[in-house]
Amino acid sequence: MLKGKKIVLGITGSIAAYKACYIIRGLIKRGAEVQVVITPAGKEFITPITLSALTSKPVISEFFAQRDGTWNSHVDLGLWADAMLIAPATASTIGKMAHGIADNMLITTYLSAKAPVFVAPAMDLDMYAHPSTQQNLEILRSYGNYIIEPGIGELASHLVGKGRMEEPERIIQVLDEFFVANTDLVGKRVMITAGPTYEKIDPVRFIGNYSSGKMGFALAEECAGRGAEVTLICGPVQLEAIHSRIHRINVESAQDMYEVSLNCFKSSDVAILCAAVADFRPDVVAEEKIKREKEKQMTLHLQATQDIAAGLGALKRKGQRLVGFALETHDEQQNAQNKLERKNLDFIVLNSLNDTGAGFRYDTNKISIIDRKGCTTYPLKLKQEVAKDIIDYLCSLSDKES
Repeated sequence: MLKGKKIVLGITGSIAAYKACYIIRGLIKRGAEVQVVITPAGKEFITPITLSALTSKPVISEFFAQRDGTWNSHVDLGLWADAMLIAPATASTIGKMAHGIADNMLITTYLSAKAPVFVAPAMDLDMYAHPSTQQNLEILRSYGNYIIEPGIGELASHLVGKGRMEEPERIIQVLDEFFVANTDLVGKRVMITAGPTYEKIDPVRFIGNYSSGKMGFALAEECAGRGAEVTLICGPVQLEAIHSRIHRINVESAQDMYEVSLNCFKSSDVAILCAAVADFRPDVVAEEKIKREKEKQMTLHLQATQDIAAGLGALKRKGQRLVGFALETHDEQQNAQNKLERKNLDFIVLNSLNDTGAGFRYDTNKISIIDRKGCTTYPLKLKQEVAKDIIDYLCSLSDKES
């Protein structure tokens, strides 16, 4: 699956830099094209001449290659790559990646990368175990990066412990498996709703909820990474979609989301309804700001909004998949099961506000997937990992039918 893939290989200042030669040879043997970006410290451990001979490409290290005005574009590199692999990744580079310290070509390339990023740490055991390193790795995971855990073995200090960069063959296998696993939605059109909706009371006030949109955006990135063309219909959120195959449509109200969803569903193979859509909206929206000095009391008369899930469920044709979400505070599984049946869903993802670390605003989530055959419960995970579980489940339905 690596044939024709464009890989940016980042090399940093570690004794394990010599293993990059074996990574390059393995990638090229499998048909990949490799461009090396090396830090100044990395050149102290392995020469650019060696790396250039292996890749048949000039090695990039500095922003400015010559003194004639030519320069290396980290943006172009970020757009060119199908994947970025940083191996070896030192504690210093991991810290810079986590906190956006763009002081060399490798970090600026990383910050510009649109493709998935794989990080293979290499350092002494105490450095790897240090809380700051572990926290930085967690930050990178939360950004959606893939960490290739180091092995246990003899280190440069001659101590034995965890911190030895994973072997080149295994690193190549991780990339190969990623591209195998991430082609199951090629040619599919996926519609995803995300975030809250705002229902106006007057020009400055609204009814809303605490949804951040993080779960919906994680699902969009996961689907796009697997080859799908994604339409992301999102309410007011402070998030940015990264993948180039995500087409974003911004809406505000439940009615806006309903109309756009119905239109997009016609050409979609899959719809995932992750948005926290308001169930009610004010009967009347004031044209001017309601002043407290004039109105000592205010009564809102509310009416139900359009039910997007039910509307799409009624339109669902053979072969389409419709996935719903439920956020419950009591009788969670029964309420979710009822919603699944009423709205003609293929399966429903249940989260509960009773689970610590799950629900609105968190970077983590704890879900159960319910279909007509039963319930599968997952442990608390980062939302990027939850998205992978959900899409794995979705793809498994198609596998069973084929």
